[in-house]
Amino acid sequence: MADGPLVLVVEDSDEDVEAIGRAIRRTHPDVRLEFLRSGAEVMPRLGDAALDRPGLMLLDLNMPGESGLDVIRRVRAAGSLDDLTIVVFTSSEDQDEADACAAAGADSFIFKPINFALFQTVLRQTLDYWRSRASSG
Repeated sequence: MADGPLVLVVEDSDEDVEAIGRAIRRTHPDVRLEFLRSGAEVMPRLGDAALDRPGLMLLDLNMPGESGLDVIRRVRAAGSLDDLTIVVFTSSEDQDEADACAAAGADSFIFKPINFALFQTVLRQTLDYWRSRASSG
């Protein structure tokens, strides 16, 4: 299990952290999850050469302090992190926010469903797609 792909989850909500962890562990038990609770933690974590680099980051958009949009901009400006897939996983349905995330370099913008079964399905499909892209490229 320790050799599975690493997914970095940046989420400030305790309830969403628990739900994301439960959903991914049910459908992808080999995936290693690492949780950060704020956007300000992302660049120091990604810059730590002693730690494994994640291949996927699930990023909440609306967090106190450094927002998800700020994180996307900083990650993409780094250049050395271009291979990191960034999926904004948010409760926002604002098309302008989705457009801003895409313009900043997010790979996808996904709405968090309220229903847990749908929430789990959306995460399963997201991870399946990411893994199929990673194995083909």
